[in-house]
Amino acid sequence: MLNIVLMDVILLVVLLMMSVPLPYCFGGALLFMSIFGGVSMKSMMLWGFSSTISPVLLASPLFVLAGTLMGGSGIAKHLLNLADVFVGRIRGGLGVVTVATCAFIGAISGSGFTGVAATGPILIPRMVKQGYPRGYATSIVTVSSILGLLIPPSVIMILYGWVTETSILACFLSTVGPGLAIVITFSVINLMWAKKMPDLVLDPPLEAKEKIKVLTNRTWIAIPALCLPVVILGGIYGGIFTPTEAAGVATIISIPIGFFIYKELSPKKFYELIKESTVSVGAIMTMIIFTLMLSQTYVMLQVPQAIIEMFFNITSNKILMLLIINVFLFLVGMIVNDSTGMILVAPLLLPLVTKLGLSPVHFAAIMGVNLAMGGVTPPYASILYLGMRIGKCEFDEIIKPTMVFLLCGYLPIVILTTFFPELSLFLPRLMGLV
Repeated sequence: MLNIVLMDVILLVVLLMMSVPLPYCFGGALLFMSIFGGVSMKSMMLWGFSSTISPVLLASPLFVLAGTLMGGSGIAKHLLNLADVFVGRIRGGLGVVTVATCAFIGAISGSGFTGVAATGPILIPRMVKQGYPRGYATSIVTVSSILGLLIPPSVIMILYGWVTETSILACFLSTVGPGLAIVITFSVINLMWAKKMPDLVLDPPLEAKEKIKVLTNRTWIAIPALCLPVVILGGIYGGIFTPTEAAGVATIISIPIGFFIYKELSPKKFYELIKESTVSVGAIMTMIIFTLMLSQTYVMLQVPQAIIEMFFNITSNKILMLLIINVFLFLVGMIVNDSTGMILVAPLLLPLVTKLGLSPVHFAAIMGVNLAMGGVTPPYASILYLGMRIGKCEFDEIIKPTMVFLLCGYLPIVILTTFFPELSLFLPRLMGLV
């Protein structure tokens, strides 16, 4: 039977490499298992649809909708203008603003795509005008946008908690430490790189009175945008509402902010954003159903037990096993998106990491940082390609700075998250969730 499973995995990888749409890739792999693996398609479809009728899963499309609305309502623009007052006039300051803004947007939307779509059209032209190379400007916006997958609330952490029956609040908190550490490393790399950019043109520093006036004005304008994460995160961590309810609240609040406060939403634009998010949600939910059924098929065929046996046959050293798991997750992230990788792999690897003595909450952080990195690493690299389209730059312009940010700023945090559990478990333990 394991030979059939191996052939099914090969088929899945081939379909992915052929750029077949993701739902069809997993549907094809599921059909293969139905024909050759003796798995009843009817029973799996009934199980899959019954599993997706979950209030927890509803948070994912709601956050997609909220993120789309926030991208078109002017929230990102006014947050950027506020942050620019503090560091926008120092060398490399705009790059720091970029990293911080993408992290802040991630704390609202829970999506990497939202960070690129909301901040890219504003930040990239501004950075290019200031003298940053276009490839570099596009790269820092793109790599910083994956912080939306780590800074809570995160869609992939909702999916992890759902498929592994782990506290979603604990999963949210597990990626805060790694996320903030990445903000720091990216900012440091940017400041060091900016020193080597001779063409940077900075605005003259503001006098104290003028700076206070500008800061007061922009803070007043940004108050609605600043209140949004306070309401969402405060509501979740304060126990006022669940992550699903928080996603609904974020969606509802974004509408009047866009229409009546910032006045950047019109009925036509609102319709287009709803249509865009509906298409995205339809594709995501179809993919989730097929991925969930395929993952459950592998569980039924005792693939997790086979994986445990295979790993222990290779080595019994915990450190080597964790390194292999990290490489495996990184490769998964390179060929499928983060949500797909989370649903497909988490149930398969959780028994192994539990046997190694890792907490499921710690493993949530390990999966999160690895799969997020895959979103900007070819060949899949969906967030990277979106950033290239928005930034209007070529692959050869963006690849060098992207690799520097990943290898020097992101990879060390992946290793730190894996081998220093306190980075991801400190906050969940502080809240009494672990």
